[in-house]
Amino acid sequence: MTELKTKPTDKSVKEFLSKVKNTRRREDSFEVLKLMQEVTQEEPVMWGDSIVGFGSYHYKYASGREADWLATGFSPRKQYLTVYIMDGFEKYDDLLEKLGKHKTGKSCLYLNKLEDVNILVLKELITESMKYVNENFNTE
Repeated sequence: MTELKTKPTDKSVKEFLSKVKNTRRREDSFEVLKLMQEVTQEEPVMWGDSIVGFGSYHYKYASGREADWLATGFSPRKQYLTVYIMDGFEKYDDLLEKLGKHKTGKSCLYLNKLEDVNILVLKELITESMKYVNENFNTE
C-alpha cells in the first residue's frame, strides 16, 4: 500500500500564508486561520506543502487500510480558498443556502473571497463538521 503524502509537518503556517501571492487570498487566509483557531481551539499545523490543518482523526477504510487526517482545515489554492469539511455537505443544505457564493466538492468548500459569504454561517459549518469528527472518530 502507498503511504499518504499529505502528513503533518513542522513548517510554519504563518510563513506559508505570508507567501500567498494573491493579496485578497492571503488576507482571507489569515481570517480563516483565526476563525478555525477559535472554533477548534487547536493550533494550526501544515499538512504537506499547502494545507493548514486543525486537529486530526484516525479512520479506517472498508478495505482495512488506516490513516490519520486533519479534522478540518483550509488551503489558499490559486483558483479558490478551499475549506475542508470532513463529513461532506449532504446534511448542510440549509446552511449552504445561507452561506453565499460558493461551490462544493465531496468534502471541499470552494470560496472565491470571504466577502462573498456569511462568516457566521461558515463558522457554523466548521463547528458542525468538527462536532461530527469528534463524535465519530478517534481524534487526537
